[in-house]
Amino acid sequence: MTTIDVGLGARHYPIRIGTGLLDDAHGWRDAIRGGHALIVSDGNVAPLYAQRLHDALARVPGTPLHCEALTLPAGEAHKNLDAVSKVLDALARLGATRDACVLALGGGVVGDIAGFAAACWMRGIDFVQFPTTLLAMVDSSVGGKTGVDHSTGKNLIGAFHQPRAVIADLGTLATLPDRELRAGVAEVVKTACIGDADFFDWLEAHVDALLAADSEILTHAIARCCRFKAGVVERDERESGERALLNFGHTFGHAIETETGYDALLHGEAVAIGMLLAARLSAQLGMADAADTERLRALLDRIGLPTEPPSGIAADALLSRMQMDKKNRAGALRLILWRGIGRAEIVEGVDPAAVRAVMSG
Repeated sequence: MTTIDVGLGARHYPIRIGTGLLDDAHGWRDAIRGGHALIVSDGNVAPLYAQRLHDALARVPGTPLHCEALTLPAGEAHKNLDAVSKVLDALARLGATRDACVLALGGGVVGDIAGFAAACWMRGIDFVQFPTTLLAMVDSSVGGKTGVDHSTGKNLIGAFHQPRAVIADLGTLATLPDRELRAGVAEVVKTACIGDADFFDWLEAHVDALLAADSEILTHAIARCCRFKAGVVERDERESGERALLNFGHTFGHAIETETGYDALLHGEAVAIGMLLAARLSAQLGMADAADTERLRALLDRIGLPTEPPSGIAADALLSRMQMDKKNRAGALRLILWRGIGRAEIVEGVDPAAVRAVMSG
């Protein structure tokens, strides 16, 4: 097992990466401090792992734990306030008090919903992340961003609420569909793009093994991403500066997801398109060499990720969505662009005409 500590003073917590962690609660049972726990999962993951998690908790001796489970509809289209209400209703039925714990078992959607509900219940109770997708393991489960979507944009409703622990059991990736695995690799590539050029070189050399789910390669990639993100979160927990760099490709990607109704692309696929658009815009603005854009495109192609927005989406429609992004200041576009691989930066007041041009091809 690999353990990475996210150091936030008294609120520090471990990220544990390994195989068999879901079935062995001895390594993480201490993250649950009270006598009530609610497992929140979705229709894809719950049939596979919810009972195993419940049984693992029952095998650990000690303080009795009243544990129930809630299954939500799967998919980004259901990441809304209605889902949060379902979790809050389940916590009420459970009789959850302020020492209760929510266990988020699933991908990024489940983690975001469950974490936000935990942040809301009695003004904040504990939660533990059990990510079951590569994307959630390397990104969304770490750092305490929780929330849901609004009809005008992605993740516009939410809170910063750090988990008590992140337990990434690599065994759950065995049931992950190939498309979901590839979408998760997009977030791995993002880490390399924004601040680790050597990691980008490593990915070019090992991407085939990563896609084949080689356990050693997966562990290295997940740990490298988690260490990188943990460092950023420690320095800028609430995204007042450096943490915004983690959104490379996301402003474009979120706009595409929202405009297509969250059902045409997976999140990682939209991020892949967004990263390439951000790289193209950087080259167009004279910030970066077009050769770096080509290297990124070639790697995304090898992974099998899309690199162009779906046909039929108007550039003006995407630009309108982007202007609702949380990173914008005083109505001006604020984007994460780069100076080349491994050198991302925050750019204020980007000209909308330049953005429109790059989205129009």
